[in-house]
Amino acid sequence: MFFHYKGLQFESTPERPDPLLAMKLQELLGGHWGELTVAMQYLMQGWNCRIPGKYKDLLLDTGTEELAHVEMISNMIAKLLEGAPAEQTARACEDNPMLAAIVGGQNPQHSIVSGGGPVLADSAGTPWSGKWIVASGNLLADFRVNAAAEGQSKIQAARVYNMTDDPGVKKMLKFNLARDSMHQNQWLAAIEELKDEGLEYDPVPAGIIDEEFDEYSGQLWNLSAGSDSSQGRWASGERPDGRGSFSYVDSPEPLAGEPTPPSADPYLYATVPGGPNGQRPDGTRNGASASRGV
Repeated sequence: MFFHYKGLQFESTPERPDPLLAMKLQELLGGHWGELTVAMQYLMQGWNCRIPGKYKDLLLDTGTEELAHVEMISNMIAKLLEGAPAEQTARACEDNPMLAAIVGGQNPQHSIVSGGGPVLADSAGTPWSGKWIVASGNLLADFRVNAAAEGQSKIQAARVYNMTDDPGVKKMLKFNLARDSMHQNQWLAAIEELKDEGLEYDPVPAGIIDEEFDEYSGQLWNLSAGSDSSQGRWASGERPDGRGSFSYVDSPEPLAGEPTPPSADPYLYATVPGGPNGQRPDGTRNGASASRGV
């Protein structure tokens, strides 16, 4: 059950309207790594969690908090879109070509679709997609994606922070950046706790590792010019999973020969040996009668 408290988690008021900044904030709301994505990702992972207790609760706590961030940024976008009446802006643009160019760069959906409010889209107007969320049911794999998502989210928030001098927007983003730091660290801590408790271990998924071809599970293949990749920790020494050592294959060779294409149904009209649809000049097909169905 969800309960909405009318107060915001943190203050969300700009000093002045700025429709271009509102467009940029759309990325933090409805972009691939935006607040809506992580909110739905953590909630879906929580609802998909098979272990009652602290991990499930952590996911649902954080997913619900991210909904609060969606609300904060939505409120900020709406306030950034407040401003002069449309006719006043149009008159100003007539006298100022530079202003006209700036106003022309704002997101038209803010005026046409949402009536001066936020939209579920990124800064380029691409609609938010549920395909962006990850909820696999494997907590170790999911927590790693979560840590990466918070890293991407914080990078983008930091970039937008440096694109504005509005103290109100910067104040809200300082809070968001702090929460991104917390969330990155909590997922990293949760990863270690999962492994310490023996619930999951590397590599994911652990339960199928004995079915692998073990001789290939530690090889780094050199498949680009040069050999700089051989200098890393991943090319020699013990593997992090403790199940053997890394090795470096400098000149890897294919493990199988050139594939032989399968035959094609003649009525798919694929290009095959012998001419169009495999038909010879005498009217017969390659290896078959020319009559349909044979």
